[in-house]
Amino acid sequence: MDIDWDEEADTFDEEPDHGLLDPAVRAAWDERLAGWLPDHAGELLDLGCGTGSLSLLAAGRGHRITAVDLSPRMVERARAKLAGTGAEVLTGDAARPPVEGRTFDVILARHVVWALPDHEAALRHWWSLLRPGGRLILVEGVWGDTGIPAGQLVGALGGLKAEARYERLSGDARLWGREVDDERYAVVATAAVPVAA
Repeated sequence: MDIDWDEEADTFDEEPDHGLLDPAVRAAWDERLAGWLPDHAGELLDLGCGTGSLSLLAAGRGHRITAVDLSPRMVERARAKLAGTGAEVLTGDAARPPVEGRTFDVILARHVVWALPDHEAALRHWWSLLRPGGRLILVEGVWGDTGIPAGQLVGALGGLKAEARYERLSGDARLWGREVDDERYAVVATAAVPVAA
């Protein structure tokens, strides 16, 4: 499915789970992030950041944000939203983010993996950008004929020898601003910490 994300940028935040303009929806996402993110603040890479709503929540928890989106219009809106937080917002491909060999404590991607032409290659690359003990947080789903089933995503992570946990999100209407009956979920995978010899 081809979507013109530049064209979508002006109305993107009107969706309750995109703009997080409703305090109840924003609080629900903040609560979920609190459970997914490490207790200590670190370097977070938000891939396919859209207008930067989740980056803003993570920045509020003390994380140093690098956000990437392919759409220049989304990047423009994210920069405005994240102004004053110290976040770096870059235009680039989420599958191969322009971060020049940097590594991160957390990589976050919400509703991005399903849109990538080779999601397994992207996941391998993202995994290589994580520091030991780092976390890969993926929020995905299946909406009609679009999306990626949880089993397929967890299977792809298995090839990375990732320790992953699955969390169903469909049943929490607070996250979406309404009841949903499709498949929505999060997978949080943690990179191993090498054992000292």
